Amino acid sequence: MPAAHRTVVVMRHAQAEPAGTTDFERALTARGRADATAAGAWLASRSVRPDVALVSAAVRTQETWAAVAAEAGWSLDPSLDRGLYSAGPDTALDLVRALPDDVASVMMVGHNPTMAYLASLLDDGDGDPAAAADLTTGFPTCSLALFSYDASWADLDAGRARLVAFHVARA
Repeated sequence: MPAAHRTVVVMRHAQAEPAGTTDFERALTARGRADATAAGAWLASRSVRPDVALVSAAVRTQETWAAVAAEAGWSLDPSLDRGLYSAGPDTALDLVRALPDDVASVMMVGHNPTMAYLASLLDDGDGDPAAAADLTTGFPTCSLALFSYDASWADLDAGRARLVAFHVARA
C-alpha cells in the first residue's frame, strides 16, 4: 500500500511585544496580528488545511494561531503544548512523529531557534530551489515553511520532507 501524501507546515510566531509580565506571556503587536492574518491568507491560497495544529502554549503563539486560523477559515482547535515553548528541534520532531497515520496535515507554531532548525532539518534538498535559498537567509517572525512528505509520521526524520514553499508573511 503506497504511503499517503502528507503536509507539514513549520511556522514561527508573528511579531510580539518586546516585553511582558514574563516572556511566555508576551502578546502580539498590531503588526504581528496583521502579519499572522496575512499568513492565514497565504496558506488558504495554497489550499493548506491542517488536521492537527501543534502550538506552543505561549501567548504569542496562541494569538498567531488564532489569527492564521480565522483568516484561513479553519475551525480546528489547536493542541497547546507548554513543552513546545522551550523544546529543541528533536523534541518538536518527536511531537510530529507521534501523530497517528490517519492525520494527513500538521501545522506547528513555535519559536526560534527551534522552528528554523526544524525547517532546515526536515528539508531533503530536492524541493523548490528558490524556497530553499530563502530558507537559508533566516526565519524571521511569521515565517512559514511548507513541506510535502510521503511516509508514516513515525518515520519522519532529517532530510525526509520536500520543501514546497517558504514564505514570510507581511501585511
